[in-house]
Amino acid sequence: MKQKKEPKVIYKDQYLILESEWIESTGRDIEILIARPIKNAKPKEETQGVLWLHGGGYMQGTARMFFITRAIDLVKKYGAVVVSPEYRLSKEAPYPAALEDAYSALKYLKEHSLELDYNPSQIFVGGESAGGGLTAGLCMYARDKGEVNIAFQMPLYPMLDNIDTETSKNNTAPIWNTKKNHRAWKLYLGDLYGSQNVPPYAAPARQEDYKNLPPMYTFVGDLEPFLEETLTFAKKLNEAGVEASVDVYSNCVHAFDMLMPFKETSKVAIMKFEEEFVKASKTYFADQK
Repeated sequence: MKQKKEPKVIYKDQYLILESEWIESTGRDIEILIARPIKNAKPKEETQGVLWLHGGGYMQGTARMFFITRAIDLVKKYGAVVVSPEYRLSKEAPYPAALEDAYSALKYLKEHSLELDYNPSQIFVGGESAGGGLTAGLCMYARDKGEVNIAFQMPLYPMLDNIDTETSKNNTAPIWNTKKNHRAWKLYLGDLYGSQNVPPYAAPARQEDYKNLPPMYTFVGDLEPFLEETLTFAKKLNEAGVEASVDVYSNCVHAFDMLMPFKETSKVAIMKFEEEFVKASKTYFADQK
C-alpha cells in the first residue's frame, strides 16, 4: 500500500479550494480529491456532500478531470462539497476494484460530514460515462449494504449494460462506439466477461430490484451507444416507484457537454442539470443511521 500522506492543497482560487488526501480502501490506499467552496459557501444544513466519479470507460481517466466535469460548478456556483476518488482502473485491476474504491470514498464522505461541513442527510452521487455506471452500481451496492443512505444520484450518460442494446450495437459514432465499448467491458469485467452471472454492481442493467434506490436525474445524446440503456434505467426506476427523469439531446454524441461546452445544446444541457441539482437539493434527504 502507498504510504499515507497528509492532506495538501493542490489548487485554490476565489471560488474553491481543492485538496488531496489518502484514505484506506480494500487492500490499498487511494487518493481522493476534496473540493470545498469559498465564495459561495452555505450553512452546513444547506450544503450537499457529493461523491463524483470520473469517466473513461473504467480503463482510463482521473479524478483530476474534475475541472472539466459538471462537478466543478456544483462547488463554485452552488456551494457543494465534492469528493472524487482515484479509483483503480481496469488496466490495473478489474471489477470489483473500482466499486470497492468508490465505496471507501463514499464511507469517508459519510464519516467526515462534520469536518467537511455539509448536511449528512444530503449525500449525492454522480459521475459521467463509466463514472455514471459506477454511480448506479454504487447506489445499488450501498442500498444493499445498508451503511450509507444516498439521497440523490446523477449518473450522466451512464455505462450500464454489458450486453449490446439497439443503440450500442453497430454504433460508429465519434468519442464512444461499439468497438470501444466492447473493449472497455472486457477489461472491466475480466473473467466475468461473457458470463451469464454478471452482478448488477458491475453492470447495473443486470439489476432486477430497483426499489428503494435514490431518485435520479440524467441526460444523454441521441447519437451515442448509451441512449437505450439510459432510457431503460430511468423507466425501470419509475416502474419501481423511484422518481427518475432523463433528458435526450438531438444530434449529440457521447460526453458532448464536456467536449463541446461552447455549443448551444451543451449550454442548455448544463443549465438543466444545474436546475435539477438545485431542485434535488431542496427536495431529497436521506438521514444516516
